[in-house]
Amino acid sequence: MTTIDFYFDIHSPYAYLAFQRVPELARKHGCSVNYLPIDLRRTKTAVGNTGPAGIKIPAKARHLFTDLQRWADRYGVALGGRPKGMDSNRINRGVFFAQDRGVAEDYIREAYTATWVRGGDMASDELLTELAQKMGWDPDEFLAYIGSAEADERYEELFNNAIDRGVFGVPIYIIDDQMWWGNDRLQFVDEYLAGKK
Repeated sequence: MTTIDFYFDIHSPYAYLAFQRVPELARKHGCSVNYLPIDLRRTKTAVGNTGPAGIKIPAKARHLFTDLQRWADRYGVALGGRPKGMDSNRINRGVFFAQDRGVAEDYIREAYTATWVRGGDMASDELLTELAQKMGWDPDEFLAYIGSAEADERYEELFNNAIDRGVFGVPIYIIDDQMWWGNDRLQFVDEYLAGKK
């Protein structure tokens, strides 16, 4: 079975938008999705992608949320304001907890809803506790795991693997030896998968 390696960060609104289509594309083409959460800021620094964030460039910032809203409208999904907190490392590590239980897609959907739809603070214990409860997990077990050495090691290994593969941002999709970057490249992913049939 073909696998889409999907690199994302809950921190990224464009990865949120891409997530609205990736699972659907995988089902359309009979693929699986390997959900790979990485620290976007650290990844960009590691590969020398150190230009200022779009939100820090006034001319770009004025257009950024308009662009995001246009994509959300196209996909028919909600998009709230910017989340109150943007440290995504613990919520990203929660993907491992979800993967171990076979519910990564559901967890990521709930995490994005809590942050980019409802505007919650992705670093707060309150949001993470609510997220665990929504998933039917014991919040104390979940919070302990995302702060554990095991979660740190898995996150670090994934980061190193991403750098070795040439990942420089999110969302990125890798299939076979091909890479695409950006929410607006999903049509190319669709065409590539169609050509493999």
